[in-house]
Amino acid sequence: MTGSAMTEAHISVTKAEGRWVIRAGGAILGESGNALMLEEGNLPYVIYFPREDVEMAFLDPSDHRTTCPHKGEATYYTIVAKSGPIENAAWSYEDPKEDVARIKDHLAFYSSDRVTVEQI
Repeated sequence: MTGSAMTEAHISVTKAEGRWVIRAGGAILGESGNALMLEEGNLPYVIYFPREDVEMAFLDPSDHRTTCPHKGEATYYTIVAKSGPIENAAWSYEDPKEDVARIKDHLAFYSSDRVTVEQI
């Protein structure tokens, strides 16, 4: 890639104001007043929940992995819901890059018709 094609995305990680909740398949998977908000360039913000505020019993590790040049390697989880599994619906950076080190031990969730992340 040329220098102009490798534009650095500005990433910021800040405390998310208020309380946030994750709902999936009719159940609350987590609620936190200590969530983080990650903003990356022009992308929509992503809320990261501290692992201790998420019901990990509803998450099964997946073999799926992706790599972000700015954050590192993401590991994924499938949500085990009464209505059936929601594949690769959550992710975590177990060893994030230094600029986003605050998201270590946090999980983020893809919003969909079966999963919602919202401020309460």
